[in-house]
Amino acid sequence: MSACVLFHFPFDPGSRTARLALGESRTDWSEVLVRPWEPGCPLEDLNPSGMPPVVQTTEAGAPLTLLEAGAILGWLEDRAKGPFLLPADPVERAEHRRLVAWFDRRFTDEVNAVLLHERMEKPLLRLGPPEARALREGRNALKTHLAMMEALATQRDWLAGRRLGQADLVAAAHLSVLDYFGEIAWGTYPALKTWYMKLKSRPCFRPLLTDRFQGLQPAPHYADLDF
Repeated sequence: MSACVLFHFPFDPGSRTARLALGESRTDWSEVLVRPWEPGCPLEDLNPSGMPPVVQTTEAGAPLTLLEAGAILGWLEDRAKGPFLLPADPVERAEHRRLVAWFDRRFTDEVNAVLLHERMEKPLLRLGPPEARALREGRNALKTHLAMMEALATQRDWLAGRRLGQADLVAAAHLSVLDYFGEIAWGTYPALKTWYMKLKSRPCFRPLLTDRFQGLQPAPHYADLDF
């Protein structure tokens, strides 16, 4: 097994962020798939919150456990020789951090907590069918966020500026889960679609396109690089 082990759930946006960042850094890593809601999940002993992703590795010969996506991103940035996913320019660094916070808080609260609860968590936990009202509210919130992202993608090469960085990987991780469930009307957001196509073509993204959710096939375009 690799000296860097990622404990993750494939359809958790934070876990996907970690996978993208580890792949982009070309870190040698192995994986342990976890189901956080099940008794006996390894995360119970690794992370007080019980949430993925978690990385176990070593630094200077000593064991190191990194809890959740922010710590993993920071560790990869600290290990890089020069800027990695945060550019040298302080203005662009600040913009990356702003966008990452947007996804970690507002997008998660307004979109994922509704749509992913209805489309993903309910089937996994056997909580019954999705509620039409909740789906409508989550989809309306998603449209608002996608419109803001479309404006950024229209004005910039990448979401935060001139080069790919943390904000792009975090955003793509979140959107890719929703895209699996067919929740994004890409034709309405042409600049954002182009941005997403660039990300899908990167080697780090390809393993995500092979993920499959039990009992549900992905949207027909999910694995297509040119859609």
